[in-house]
Amino acid sequence: MSHVDIIKVIESKKDFIEKTLEKYIPKDINSYNFKSKSRYEVDFKAINYGISKPIWDFLSYGGKRWRPVLFLLISEALGADMKKISDFLVIPEIAHNGTIIIDDIEDNADLRRGKPALHKVYGEDIAINCGNAMYFLPLQVVEDKKGEIPAETLFRVYSIYLEEMRNLHYGQALDITWHKGILKKEPNVEEYLQMTAFKTGTLARMAARMAVALSGKDEIVENKFGKFAESIGIAFQIQDDLLDIITTEKEREAFGKSYGNDIREGKRSLAIIYTLSTLEKTKREKLIKILNSHTNEKKIIDEAIKLIKETDSIEKSRETANRLVIESWNEINNELKESEAKINLKAFSEFLIKRKI
Repeated sequence: MSHVDIIKVIESKKDFIEKTLEKYIPKDINSYNFKSKSRYEVDFKAINYGISKPIWDFLSYGGKRWRPVLFLLISEALGADMKKISDFLVIPEIAHNGTIIIDDIEDNADLRRGKPALHKVYGEDIAINCGNAMYFLPLQVVEDKKGEIPAETLFRVYSIYLEEMRNLHYGQALDITWHKGILKKEPNVEEYLQMTAFKTGTLARMAARMAVALSGKDEIVENKFGKFAESIGIAFQIQDDLLDIITTEKEREAFGKSYGNDIREGKRSLAIIYTLSTLEKTKREKLIKILNSHTNEKKIIDEAIKLIKETDSIEKSRETANRLVIESWNEINNELKESEAKINLKAFSEFLIKRKI
């Protein structure tokens, strides 16, 4: 299947995904859809301004929605009852968007998806509260599905959520500590891959594990698909970091991030780690100094990118991403019957690591 075809598959699911998200974060929160018990009068206008409006402003920025697509594709490929379980796609997607609202505050980012970061529009107080709320709002689906889905399956879904959200914050802790240069230590490739497995791989793994659990498969199958999705997440992050280096200024609007964003943040991407292991001492020290300076100067950012391009680190990073996805696909290949859903799932995994934006 070509990339054009898989883009059509992704696009065909977006309307359904958006409508499902709105079921659990209504654009107009009112007395009819408010899920919390209240003893006194509720100011819904303030709640809408403080939670619903900023969250939907943020969701309207776009985003790839690839985690709920992954959930749906795996569920379809496993022959799940889609009518019964599809609402669970909201959990990884809403939680993901909550994490990047918080991430933008931690990084003091100006842009997200080509628009002002949420905290730049609403202030840090509202943005932090929205980000935190998005860790809890989607869990309403677990409550809503009581009686329709066995209690042990719902408990399994909840346990997956708790485990993966812990992992997510471990990954963020590693990333922040490294790019701040706090420990005066450069991570190696294995440490980077584990950080990314925690940080980016975890929500993909969550989506996959939930899809398997809700499809009635055992934990052996769950772990195989979890590893597959984790590998997709890692490969996605590697490609995202490469795009930050190779995307020209003319292409920046589509990419949706400021020029040299990762260099400015001092991010230790896989390409950076490969570069640092290759450069001679003087150039290596120069690159580390630039990364730790968190500069906004284009000339200095260009110097860093030039140093990266002097090595084969970009190609090595691509090779690592491709290898991860191919190896993990081979582990789940025999778990799936031949079907259009299986073809779509394989094409989807390949698309994520070859995308241009």
